[in-house]
Amino acid sequence: MRQRIWAAVAAAATAAALVVAAPGAQAASLVEVTDFGANPSNLRMHLYVPDTVRERPAVLVASHYCTGTGPAFYSGTEFARLADQYGFIVIYPSANRSGNCFDVSSQATLRHNGGSDSLGIVSMVRHVIARHGADPARVYATGVSSGAMMTNVLLGAYPDVFAGGAAFAGVPFACFATTDGSSWNSQCAQGQVIRTAQQWGDLVRGAYPGYTGARPRMQLWHGTQDDTLRYPNLGEEIKQWTDVHGLSQTPTSTDYPAANWTRTRYSDKVEAISMQGTGHNLLSNGMALRALEFLGLTAGQPPVTTTPPPASGCTVTYTMNTWNTGFTASVTVSSTSAVNGWTLAFTLPSGQTVTSGWNATISPASGAVQARNVQWNGTIPAGGSASFGFQATHNGNTARPASFSLNGTPCS
Repeated sequence: MRQRIWAAVAAAATAAALVVAAPGAQAASLVEVTDFGANPSNLRMHLYVPDTVRERPAVLVASHYCTGTGPAFYSGTEFARLADQYGFIVIYPSANRSGNCFDVSSQATLRHNGGSDSLGIVSMVRHVIARHGADPARVYATGVSSGAMMTNVLLGAYPDVFAGGAAFAGVPFACFATTDGSSWNSQCAQGQVIRTAQQWGDLVRGAYPGYTGARPRMQLWHGTQDDTLRYPNLGEEIKQWTDVHGLSQTPTSTDYPAANWTRTRYSDKVEAISMQGTGHNLLSNGMALRALEFLGLTAGQPPVTTTPPPASGCTVTYTMNTWNTGFTASVTVSSTSAVNGWTLAFTLPSGQTVTSGWNATISPASGAVQARNVQWNGTIPAGGSASFGFQATHNGNTARPASFSLNGTPCS
């Protein structure tokens, strides 16, 4: 049964690859690295270094789901494309045990410098810092399912290495712990492991006794209909990370950034996004950017591609297909002069919120938004065009944006 579930996760990731992966002009590619340091469980390491990186770049560890691999997670998610735009480095570890799940259950992996998968991944980070001059203060982790559980493990056992993380459909640190050698904990998976906030926090503090430094920030995502790692795990994660940071479990703010999403924030240290009606395969287009925004990988960092001179003679065609509470928009941008790297700015009418997009990175989700080219469609030849689209919700207002500007120049 569990193998069928993980196969469904893999299929979803393959489908995602059809949305976000396309041939690009850049020479950067995924490269396997061997002999990167202590690697007790023989993980494989793949590394993506963009053609252009920031000075002392940040590092993101992106961990796959069960049955997955680092290369599959590279192909099926947006993290590498966003690394091209924001100049950070991505590590893609690969588990190699049965089912390709990461070890999130052994006492070794749950202990600082204890061994197993968590130590192997930290060795990858240390190698990248030494080899590529990365910033040791800006190391982050993210992942889906098994990779989300590993994100919790890395932040719990190595707070001296990781400054933050974003976990998509995971469980709390040490929730999967077992003592019989098994790598699967059904009670935790079913959301039946319930502890107090202090008990969860003590598990994290016990992973690295004596540590008194800063604790990593955490962003948590979970679908209410998750039938693999049940939804109660989100509440237990919130308990754990708020306690680690000495925060109340009462949110400091609550908002609704997209249809069926509820986001609760606990100071600026912990953020949780609950997705109503969503199952286990929740990572979709646009969510990776939201994770990077939380981690600070985009703050004050315009894309590496320099903004070109304003285009002249631009025209925008904006076609909507609406229904009761939602719509899709197809957008074509034409320019009489050549453009290398484009940003289309427009303001969505009140009550409209973007939920997903394709062929552009759109941020924020409502109000004054900017749609930026992706890796494979950044060039508009003179007299040519580029197209992108998005899906959004509305509250009855199906008006179109009043105006557009391409790289700062108004369009007709």
